[in-house]
Amino acid sequence: MADPLRGWGCSEPFLLFMLLGTLWEAGAGQIRYSVPEELDKGSFVGNVAKDLGLEPRELAERGVRIVSRGKTQLFALNPRSGNLVTADRIDREELCAQSARCLVSFNILVENTMKMYGVEVEITDINDNFPRFRDEEVKVKVNENAAVGTPLVLPFARDADVGVNSLQRYQLSSNIHFSLDEKSGRDGQKYPELVLEQPLDREKVAVHDLLLTALDGGDPILSGTTHIHVMVLDANDNAPLFTQSEYRVSVPENIAVGTRLLTLTATDPDEGINGKLTYSFRNEEDKISETFQLDSNLGEISTVQPLDYEEFRFYDMEVVAQDGGALLASAKVLITVQDVNDNAPEVLLTSLSGTVSEDCLPGTIIALFSVHDGDSGENGEIVCSIPRNMPFKLEKSVDNYYHLLTTRALDREEISDYNITVTVTDCGNPPLSTENYIFLKVADINDNPPIFPHTSYYTYIPENNPRGISIFSVNAHDPDSGNNAQVTYALAEDKFQGTPLSSYVSINSDTGALYALGSFDYEQVRDLQLWVTASDNGDPPLSSNVSLSLFILDQNDNAPEILYPALPIDGSTGVELAPRSAEPGYLVTKVVAVDRDSGQNAWLSYRLLKASEPGLFSVGLHTGEVRTARALLDRDAIKQSLVVAVQDHGQPPLSATVTLTVAVADSIPDVLADLGSLEPSTDPDDDSGLTLYLVVAVASVSCVFLAFVIALLALRLRRWYTSRALQVSGSGLAGLPASHFMGVDGVRAFLQTYSHEVSLTADSRGSHVIFPQPNYADTLISQESCGKSEPLLIPEKINAKERELEVLQVSFLFFSVGMLGGFSSFVFIIFLPHSKSLNYVVNHYLFALFSDELDLI
Repeated sequence: MADPLRGWGCSEPFLLFMLLGTLWEAGAGQIRYSVPEELDKGSFVGNVAKDLGLEPRELAERGVRIVSRGKTQLFALNPRSGNLVTADRIDREELCAQSARCLVSFNILVENTMKMYGVEVEITDINDNFPRFRDEEVKVKVNENAAVGTPLVLPFARDADVGVNSLQRYQLSSNIHFSLDEKSGRDGQKYPELVLEQPLDREKVAVHDLLLTALDGGDPILSGTTHIHVMVLDANDNAPLFTQSEYRVSVPENIAVGTRLLTLTATDPDEGINGKLTYSFRNEEDKISETFQLDSNLGEISTVQPLDYEEFRFYDMEVVAQDGGALLASAKVLITVQDVNDNAPEVLLTSLSGTVSEDCLPGTIIALFSVHDGDSGENGEIVCSIPRNMPFKLEKSVDNYYHLLTTRALDREEISDYNITVTVTDCGNPPLSTENYIFLKVADINDNPPIFPHTSYYTYIPENNPRGISIFSVNAHDPDSGNNAQVTYALAEDKFQGTPLSSYVSINSDTGALYALGSFDYEQVRDLQLWVTASDNGDPPLSSNVSLSLFILDQNDNAPEILYPALPIDGSTGVELAPRSAEPGYLVTKVVAVDRDSGQNAWLSYRLLKASEPGLFSVGLHTGEVRTARALLDRDAIKQSLVVAVQDHGQPPLSATVTLTVAVADSIPDVLADLGSLEPSTDPDDDSGLTLYLVVAVASVSCVFLAFVIALLALRLRRWYTSRALQVSGSGLAGLPASHFMGVDGVRAFLQTYSHEVSLTADSRGSHVIFPQPNYADTLISQESCGKSEPLLIPEKINAKERELEVLQVSFLFFSVGMLGGFSSFVFIIFLPHSKSLNYVVNHYLFALFSDELDLI
């Protein structure tokens, strides 16, 4: 068998010139092309760019592409040239079977405009299929007594081509007994028949071999053959007869496998084997034998596999009833498959904008999709819908394509994304539906400024705060997203008391925390009014303001300040006058004080801390008024010194003191007479100088006194040593006990032995000493010693020089004591007005000194 494509390839330029055409129907809005089948892959079909009015380079820019519902793409678009080419070899017979016209429809999408253009390509037939008989050999039986003109049914051939390329006629090999006749069915199929031309004689020729040829009308003509073996049988004079020549039945496509569809009935009046009929399909196609089963004895046709309306809508077959004598009858059987709503609609998403800006205009195309239902009639009619509570709508485009559009402006802050349910429902009974989901994200634009939770804020901070302490934190929320929601904070430029606010407070631009740049003083700054600005990072940025009131809390950091009595500039102390005739409660003066703090830190109370005459004066607790507490007496000193303390109520409390000098006198001359005693030294440096002199004088006196004591002890020790030497040498003093001369120390031994009368006068120069005779009744001499028979060993005569020496020693002693006493009195008189505490120390020191001297003497 010759290759039909080879013949096509030789005349390809001519056929392309004749067959390829492009037709643009502006009214229909559709592009039509025509192309023969079996072209090589990449063969030219038409120039889409030209038909769309675009340049080839614009195809890629505009996103022009083919969208098709089918699983196999038959055509492709060349983006460089704009040509539509075949994507593979196209077999028209496989694609459209025996349809008179084979049309392939698809759409071309212009992505940037979301426009669809329909394209229809007609696949023209070429003579690439031979007429084909099902069997290469067929046996036909005929009775030898068959009458001339008896028709015998022959197998028919099928040609997959259409039109002139399909089966056109049959040819029978030459013979004298049979001729060929052709009949056409309603479907256009040609059926051959053998017509008996001359009587048969089985005994002469039992089998006649014929060749049946089927020819098409192509160029060149293609043909197919089958061998016919005519078997001559013995006479059987009654042929079978069907009750009807054609059987029709309609069954739903969802009928169960094995269901009996119909029963064919034929009769034969013959008896025996000539009347026994058998049923069979004749010239059935493979699909028929795979789908249906024919009971050869009962003539029942049943299904052996499910029916599918979408695959085959009807089945046309021929059933033969043959008796045992080889006579037969045929009947046509047409099984029509009824559509059942067994296919749910399908949705094919062609184009989708996954993200849309919230400021898009109403009518913006979001998605493009197509719907399809494999059923037909009402079962294939589709209704497409989306929920009504969404800002979208569906709009039908060309073919079964739909646009998803916005109906109003979107707000990302309200709804940031949509899950749109597209429901596709057919009109079958019961209806079937399919749901598809389109997820759409709304892109943010900077359409919302930062928002503070409150319109204003206020906070407190105690004064004397540490530097850098956190004061407060503000937080603004921006409902936008991304950079549009990133908030930064700043303080508005302003001044307070001529100083920029930024020198008092700073703010963290990221967190909104405010910090004190220094330590606040309530007495200088009591409150600050700030404006905080929150700005996002959008383009352009948006901002909002909020006021912040910062109040400084007072701390007790200021001691009371005494306004009256104020210390004079020259350092003197003011004097208040109180007449001796003043009654109790007489207002002498008033202490006036203030506190720079506020609240209870500035509440002041007064009290008398110290007074030279306790109980004479009182101070008002809250008024500071100094009044007499009793009547003044003559014995009260003219000069009264008061120390008044002023204390606040802070925590801890702070205080200040003031010293008041009150002159007690009935008249001004009395005051002037003692004015010198009331006024202190005007030179503060004199006090410090006199104090230094006093210290030097006291130290000098102490050194002189110490030297005197050492010298006196040395003399006493020398004398004791001399007396010991006389004892050893056997003097008359050896009989005396040692205790009469020695005590704790040598000096005390001497004083215990003798009694002296000492008289002191105010004038040290008038002092005198009386030395009586020794007192033998001294308590240091025991009674036992007085009773002894041994005489007391006493020098008979005191040496005059020794007595002179003793008188000189005692005189020197009293002279020194007198000098020390006079010097101490001088110092006491000088320093008494200036330092009471120092006078007290000096007086006590001199008293102790005098006591020691007297003790020694």
